[in-house]
Amino acid sequence: MLNKADNELLTRVGPGTAMGAMLREYWVPACRSATLEAGGAPEKIHLFGENFVAFRSPDGTPGFLQEACPHRCASLRLARNEEGGLRCIFHGWKFSAAGKCIDAPTEPRAQREKFADSVPVRSHRVHEAGGMVWVYMGAKETPPRFPDYEFTDLPEGHVQPYRGIIRTNWLQGLEALLDSAHVTFLHATNLDSAKGRSYFKDESDMMLADGAPVFEFDERPYGFREGAIREEAEGRRYARVREVSLPFFSFIPSAPRGPRMVCCSIPIDDVTTAQWYIAYDTDAPIRHNMIGAFGTWSENPDHFNADMGGPEDNWQQDREAMKAGHWSGIIGRSNAYEDFAVQESMGPIVDRTKEYLGTCDRVIYRARRLLLDAVRRHRDVGELAFSAEEIDYGAIRAVSFAYPADADWREVDPEGLAEAAE
Repeated sequence: MLNKADNELLTRVGPGTAMGAMLREYWVPACRSATLEAGGAPEKIHLFGENFVAFRSPDGTPGFLQEACPHRCASLRLARNEEGGLRCIFHGWKFSAAGKCIDAPTEPRAQREKFADSVPVRSHRVHEAGGMVWVYMGAKETPPRFPDYEFTDLPEGHVQPYRGIIRTNWLQGLEALLDSAHVTFLHATNLDSAKGRSYFKDESDMMLADGAPVFEFDERPYGFREGAIREEAEGRRYARVREVSLPFFSFIPSAPRGPRMVCCSIPIDDVTTAQWYIAYDTDAPIRHNMIGAFGTWSENPDHFNADMGGPEDNWQQDREAMKAGHWSGIIGRSNAYEDFAVQESMGPIVDRTKEYLGTCDRVIYRARRLLLDAVRRHRDVGELAFSAEEIDYGAIRAVSFAYPADADWREVDPEGLAEAAE
């Protein structure tokens, strides 16, 4: 469990908070690239408790500005999207993606240029990669190196980013993405379904057979690597090797070949989170909707869980289906939906002073300790964790595989096992 002060330190992300200041120093996905039309309407983006607009200029260049016009605070969601920037429809003031007022037509012509130069406009650097528009909201003049994970440099069609919006704090979202032990239980019916067995193949049996995996960890400069080890029959074990790139990303273990999934938990505000599910395949285009692998979802990839319900209808849980054998009663949906329902059921911000954790929560202990150390160092001396120059982000890859019980999972070559099985 955490004490109250540490829980507050980890969960509060608004302006002026220690965690908010640290998290703003990392590149974060703000929206899908496909959401922004060249010359089209600006998109409202809420991040870290603040309001912005993202837009794409007629020439295709993306921008990210404060939502409120610096003149009279009218929303720039209403702005005209012109060559060179956004023009507020209230008084015609125009702002570039670089954060400059480039026209103030309500000022006398003789002083217009000088006046425009004096107008403070808040903007942030953006970078497009992996089908998403990323933003750096930190205090440094020069942004940190972009984390070029392997999914950020793939051709169109090889990456599918989806965003769910959940009514919880960002840490609840992250902890759900790190928790391997719940898979055997919460997702039992999906894993044992025809679709689940088609998607996970032999992994379904391995995950369902053992609800108490042994956890082993290797420290990494970006966070850590976790091996969740389950015992199999005939002298074999099954390893789900997760890669955790703090403070946001969890690479979900999958077979050595084929589609993969990486997830991240990005704070919208203290009690709302953007949960990104990014499916990708380095070798081939993705041929089906990965997030809908177990059932239907909203057609909106910017808010794919818009129809998930909430506490008012118990997240559409079907108790009759539970009596008939469905584990969670959340039917016709993917694993993410079950995760979201459980996360929201905890309340907007979990009171972690009331938890009673067990062995299966070792990954939770570890992540909290690393994040607490990181936010204190950043607050006290300005040091930013998980961002060393030597990190090879493109080599980070989670994998799951069966292997001989007398071997060390760290020394096993999953690709070699896959080739031998063919």
